[in-house]
Amino acid sequence: MIGKTEQAPLITVITPTHNRRETVLRAVESVLSQSMPRFEHIVVDDGSTDGTEAALARIHDPRLIYVGAKWRGANAARNAGIELARAPVVTFLDSDDLFLPHRLARTLTWFDDNPALEVLLSSYVSVKGGRGTACVNRGAFLNPPMLERAVVAQTAFIAGSAITARREALLAIGGYDSDIPRMQDRELLLRFAQRFGAQLSEDIDWTKHNSQNSISGRRDGYVEAYAILMSKHPHIARSYPHIPPFMIARQIIADILRGRIPQAFAGYMANRSSDALGYSLPELINGYLHGRRWRRDLYDEVRGKFGIPPA
Repeated sequence: MIGKTEQAPLITVITPTHNRRETVLRAVESVLSQSMPRFEHIVVDDGSTDGTEAALARIHDPRLIYVGAKWRGANAARNAGIELARAPVVTFLDSDDLFLPHRLARTLTWFDDNPALEVLLSSYVSVKGGRGTACVNRGAFLNPPMLERAVVAQTAFIAGSAITARREALLAIGGYDSDIPRMQDRELLLRFAQRFGAQLSEDIDWTKHNSQNSISGRRDGYVEAYAILMSKHPHIARSYPHIPPFMIARQIIADILRGRIPQAFAGYMANRSSDALGYSLPELINGYLHGRRWRRDLYDEVRGKFGIPPA
């Protein structure tokens, strides 16, 4: 480890990394440049072989804590960071993303002003191919049922570096599921929704960089990942019967429109072979039509409840 803070940190930042020396150095710099100084930044290195440890050792700041070991993927690394965290509030920063200078100060304001708040989802700019897209979640508090619906219907912008939660709440739901290599943030929020609501913040306070080796950025494997998510939460298919086939059909249609016919066929076959999915072509078409309508109704509900357009 690289030192300890003299004062107890008010917030812990957790960054899992694996062979991303240059981007993790950039991420660390974005944390050390925060306007609010009372934090700790735990970088959990999942067996990097590219000199990450030596590079971080040259940063002489007691707030930076390096944890090196061979973990079982990024989620296990995140959980190791949660266990080690000394602050009551925990936030996450993927090793290819960046915090804006006000991220920690404004995040703590949310939790200081709302003692009952357990989860906060902030907004961000997504950068891909040199172009940035603002992903803004309109400010609203979603109670547990609405949070679940927003996650299921994917009507909120969700990404790992957007999530902040009280440490005790993270421990109460068991942290991240180490068996899920993709969609882990949505899976985490589905378990949060069984106990807690979440505040959506309009404040853009970080930048998402879509790396070439990012698992979430790959189009291949989406259906397989979604099948794992559904197997972890089988009640979704019962409670929202049109949403899983809608999500699968939407992915297949997107591949077809982009001329990715082999990928579309592979996605369909992955769906058919999955115990958690297994939708026929007519079921996918029906689910797509009804799922679109259900999501539109959810948009209308958000407009009616908060008087603002949804994300």
